[in-house]
Amino acid sequence: MELKELIMLSFVCAMGAISPGPSLAVVIRNTISGGRFQGVMTGIGHGIGIGIYAFMAVMGLSSLLLNNEKLFMIFQIAGAIILLWIACKMILNKPSDVIDDEKQFNRKGFIQGFMIAFLNPKILVFLVAVFSQFIKSDINILDRFIIAIIASFIDMGWYVLVSLLLAGTSLINSFRANAVLIDRSIGSILILISLLLIKQTIS
Repeated sequence: MELKELIMLSFVCAMGAISPGPSLAVVIRNTISGGRFQGVMTGIGHGIGIGIYAFMAVMGLSSLLLNNEKLFMIFQIAGAIILLWIACKMILNKPSDVIDDEKQFNRKGFIQGFMIAFLNPKILVFLVAVFSQFIKSDINILDRFIIAIIASFIDMGWYVLVSLLLAGTSLINSFRANAVLIDRSIGSILILISLLLIKQTIS
């Protein structure tokens, strides 16, 4: 691929990554409640989930999911249920559940980030639409891998950056002092979103 095409692809992927949504809300929440490391791991997990879909899209494997209506619906409902579960955990969170940044590794953030991305098949639809503008019939395997890696790393980089910037500001202490209120506010919004997603999927 030409440098110009890679720059355009990176820009489109970045616009998709920075758009506000449940993923951003969970990254912000995990950074406030669990500290910098948990926020970063949420971003890494999300980026890997995006990377799997990106690989499927560039290798022409997307039809395995997109052409199977029942499987697509299962993924959508599962994603909404995971989002609902995360939201309920936020609302039921207690002050004692908030941990310091220095505590040992917690896989919760990584798993949440990965599941939010991987169980959202609409991401695959977006990536197929984007990649179709850049992938030509004669494109080689290396370029296909480069495209998938770009999409994954841009997504991952954005959420990791959000976590690092948030954790590095003086506002983080103020946010943590109101962590329960923030948890319940974000959780309530995510519950509404997840219920709307379920309704939209089954209707």
